[in-house]
Amino acid sequence: MATKTNEKELTLNEKLATIQTKFKSKKSRFNSFGKYNFRSAEDILEAIKPYLLELGVSVVVSEALLYEANSPFPIIETTASISDNLSRISASAIVGVDLEQKGMQMPQKFGSASSYGKKYALGNLLLIDDTQDADATNEHNTKKTTAAKPKLEGEALVKAKEYLAGGGSLDAIKTKYDVSPEILATL
Repeated sequence: MATKTNEKELTLNEKLATIQTKFKSKKSRFNSFGKYNFRSAEDILEAIKPYLLELGVSVVVSEALLYEANSPFPIIETTASISDNLSRISASAIVGVDLEQKGMQMPQKFGSASSYGKKYALGNLLLIDDTQDADATNEHNTKKTTAAKPKLEGEALVKAKEYLAGGGSLDAIKTKYDVSPEILATL
């Protein structure tokens, strides 16, 4: 039985907009490698259940395996749909399956891609903003940390002066050393 507002039956667009504006999903999973909490497809599905009977809608997630002859890897297209007795609205996500992923059996490779696809298809349908989600912003240790440059002093300063006298570049010294304004004035 669908909810009535002002004695008027809500359209599917209105029902979906109601869910999109009220929907909250916890981040019950923890990534110990990246040290952050994230939400899974299961978290999203659990959080949407109260709206199903209340608004008279159903949510279905389906997947299709796409594999083109020229593609280096399989692709899973996941579609999340919400429907009532009259209409259906869908959103999709496409995820590649990393066949070279180390430490995973083949079912785990496909399962991981499937989980991501479900999460993002549901996120697209329900307008879940993952910009604050560490899963969206995590660089998975790909960001290079820059070590502090050594100060230009002592023997390094003597060699730097010799280098400059021989036609060397001040910019090359600055990329290698932390040059204080006082030392810079003496060069």
